[in-house]
Amino acid sequence: MFVDDAVAWQRSGSESSLLAMLRHKESGVPHDIGAAYATLASRTGNLLDAMEAGRLALPPPERDAVLQFVRRARRIRALPDDLTADALREAIVSSFDAACPERSRRAQDDNRSTIDLAPPMQREARRGVPGWQRHFSASALNLYAECERKWFYRYACGAVEDPGSSASAYGTAFHLALEDFHGEFPRPGAAQEAAMRRRVRECVTWAFERQRDGFDTRVEFELQLRRAQRTAQRYVDWLLAQAAQAPFEVLGREVAAEIDLDGHAFVGYIDRLDRDERTGAIGVVDYKTGSIAANAAEYAEKVRRFRDFQLPFYYWARTAAGDRVAKLVLIPLKDALIDVRPVVLEVGKTIGLDELERSRRRMVELSAALSSGENQQFATAQSAAACTYCAYATACGEKPSPEAQRFGS
Repeated sequence: MFVDDAVAWQRSGSESSLLAMLRHKESGVPHDIGAAYATLASRTGNLLDAMEAGRLALPPPERDAVLQFVRRARRIRALPDDLTADALREAIVSSFDAACPERSRRAQDDNRSTIDLAPPMQREARRGVPGWQRHFSASALNLYAECERKWFYRYACGAVEDPGSSASAYGTAFHLALEDFHGEFPRPGAAQEAAMRRRVRECVTWAFERQRDGFDTRVEFELQLRRAQRTAQRYVDWLLAQAAQAPFEVLGREVAAEIDLDGHAFVGYIDRLDRDERTGAIGVVDYKTGSIAANAAEYAEKVRRFRDFQLPFYYWARTAAGDRVAKLVLIPLKDALIDVRPVVLEVGKTIGLDELERSRRRMVELSAALSSGENQQFATAQSAAACTYCAYATACGEKPSPEAQRFGS
């Protein structure tokens, strides 16, 4: 009986009792999914952890049923040990809505009495979402530019926790590796080539070990590590070519970027700051392990259309700090099969000062609107592509419909 197995689980915490609960229909978990998790737990050693981590790819209804079972099972296990047998059984029945003879008799008695309906609730007056009172970041504004509704879910509600992905773990590890690497090689040069190649390999290995838990399987971890090692060697190729063409010094890594724009605080971190040894001009460098613009013209157009604020924000932050910023650079580190070809915006050439100023004004406008407390609507993205990897897609009732699939004849 389900309640008996749940009592045994509360008293002993044994996996066998938990598995017995899972097999009952009262668990709410479909039988085939419960059996699959039971098999998985025989290897991982902890059933609830495997279920909570979502080790099996399931459709939303089945995933919700699994997570609900986990929450209820943990709640039962946390009940006080000094509960009487009747109180414990009642708590289990209440939590799982399980069948229980005692409860059925009480339900029959209750059905004989008249049920008083609660008075209807008055509809609340519509009002704006409370204003954002903390600092802003370029990534937050980029998210708002991509999809206002996504910004609402993530920043105003905090409704769903994004568990992250192997792609984010890859990016974090690569950033850590290059931060450590340039601490030892601030002035890359041909005389240091052998040492640079050896050290970047060590830095990548160490950084990925730190992020091992971000990858779902050992195979995935090993594949991504090898991909990063190949990409890192291509990165060294580019460093050596760049240093031969225009020697530079890495002045800072993970440099804090803070600025007040018309009363709105902005905070971020710059991956790398370079100084051209011939001109003394500063270059702002940002590593990108995901998809980026194909060239400088494409990225400059995104800035002009207010679709990306990151490098303009860094420009104004470093300009306020007294630097003469000449270049804004995106370094792609996604593909291990091609050479590293940075996207370089030369200030005053590829992108004008007037365009950077327009971007700054737009940042002020957006931050003022988001902190006003007057926003009542947050529109969804126009393109369904914005929903592909969105952690909030299942909660969004107004997201754009995906483009109809087209099949070749």
